[in-house]
Amino acid sequence: MSSSATPYGARPVGSLSVNGSFSGKVRHYSIASGYATSIFYGDFVKLVAAGGVEKDTGTTTLTPVGIFLGCSYTDPNTSQKTFSQMWTASVVASDASAYVMDDPDILFEMQADGSGAQTVIGNNVAVVQTAGSTSIGTSKNAIDISTVASTTATLPIRIVDISSKSGNTAGDSYTDLVVKFNAGHIMSNTTGI
Repeated sequence: MSSSATPYGARPVGSLSVNGSFSGKVRHYSIASGYATSIFYGDFVKLVAAGGVEKDTGTTTLTPVGIFLGCSYTDPNTSQKTFSQMWTASVVASDASAYVMDDPDILFEMQADGSGAQTVIGNNVAVVQTAGSTSIGTSKNAIDISTVASTTATLPIRIVDISSKSGNTAGDSYTDLVVKFNAGHIMSNTTGI
């Protein structure tokens, strides 16, 4: 499984927080009608001054509000309520709503873009941003394993563990990791957007 590069963005798997249920950590945020960037399931999103969310495209720094888990809007062509795993760029819909896992203590799995030994646990890393899959609506973002650093406090992601999912072990060619937000989560910052 982890011998091939198949990045899938951020997949929530738990939380360090003890308050509330896992499912209760999803909040609805608006997406501006006509927003011209696609957002895929597993992408990071950020709050913007105009209100609502947009894709967070940072690599060595992020200011995320959370992980995009899909959206809903009234389709401008059919006038039907539509639920989608991805936001397709430039959809015109005044009721567009993103479903965002916004807990700053969320744990999520991401695939590294290379081999991650047991010694990466506890270190900080950057993100590789790649265009998502339009055929299945999922992110293709990954962990930039070449950036592993214990002393760079500003890197946006902290490695918590090696994923225990079947077929994955430390040192695999493309190791699946359990990670969390390290720096920049907007709900943990003392300044606003």
